[in-house]
Amino acid sequence: MQFIPRLKTALRVLRQGEPQTKKRAEIPAITAEEVAEVRQFFPREKFFIMGHARSGTTILMRLARLHPEVHCNYQAHFFTRAPMLKSLVDTPEAADWLSRKSNRWNQGRDLSPLVMRAAADFIMERDAARQGKRIVGDKSPSSTIHGQVVRDTYAVYPDAKIIYIVRDGRDVLISERFRNFVEESKFLTAEDRRIIEALKVDQTPFTDGRRSIFTDDFIRRTAKRWVDDLTEIESEGKRLYGDRFFSLRYEDLLARPFAEMQKLWAFLGVEADPALEAEITQEMGQNLDEEWQAKRNESIASFLPKGKAGNWRNMFTTHDRDVFKESAGEMLVKWHYESGRDW
Repeated sequence: MQFIPRLKTALRVLRQGEPQTKKRAEIPAITAEEVAEVRQFFPREKFFIMGHARSGTTILMRLARLHPEVHCNYQAHFFTRAPMLKSLVDTPEAADWLSRKSNRWNQGRDLSPLVMRAAADFIMERDAARQGKRIVGDKSPSSTIHGQVVRDTYAVYPDAKIIYIVRDGRDVLISERFRNFVEESKFLTAEDRRIIEALKVDQTPFTDGRRSIFTDDFIRRTAKRWVDDLTEIESEGKRLYGDRFFSLRYEDLLARPFAEMQKLWAFLGVEADPALEAEITQEMGQNLDEEWQAKRNESIASFLPKGKAGNWRNMFTTHDRDVFKESAGEMLVKWHYESGRDW
């Protein structure tokens, strides 16, 4: 009895081809009128701290929220890690529901950007209200999506402010390497595991230039991601946000924390009481990442001072330097980490 329906299906496929899977129409960007409407319900100013992973986004978030008017929390990944905010509406079924003509609530327009905006606004403003603060932001690092992060953010938050923190790519490389080692990442290769075992036995060859903690492939891949991230984030941030885009270097934050935070808070529209300098000093004296890594894998974590600038000088072999220069030498110069390629 099932033969006839199957035969009909086969004949239809022969005549018409395989049925096409329905795709979701492109999610529209929020309009200026919709932004004005949604801010009647969620009026707090919003900002987003962005940065390549291992670039100081966490300490920047912790310092930013010391201000009595500024709240910041972390890892919402609204726009930086799948499935992201758009997963709420990113199906054909959601598009049909939110944009169909019989839905008299949508005024003839896809409601998807408003759904995303309202969800993110509520998540952030609920937290900020509990803290009694009027400015709220999220920090979520990203190392692979690059400029698309800014474009996706702008489609929902064109009125927000973007803060982008940059760290010397050589120290990013080391920090990412050791995090992978400490966490025993599933992406570790056989050679990576041999390096880990050698580190546990004797760390000296890895600090005097005789042996590298890297493979060439790891240096090239990570350096390229770092370069792509800095290039695209800065370009798209300035293009879309203009003077609502603010960048700083992690090393400057370490060297002049209160001065750098004064600039950041001024960018957000608030003044910094001089008394905050003592709170900043106290906050920077804590290294939560170092404590966490020590609990996870003390034998590896203790090898690297966390959060310091210039760790690469004790870790890079001559060969490591040459490989990194191939991919990222020019970017080091652009961000004033080096004056040329002779380092």
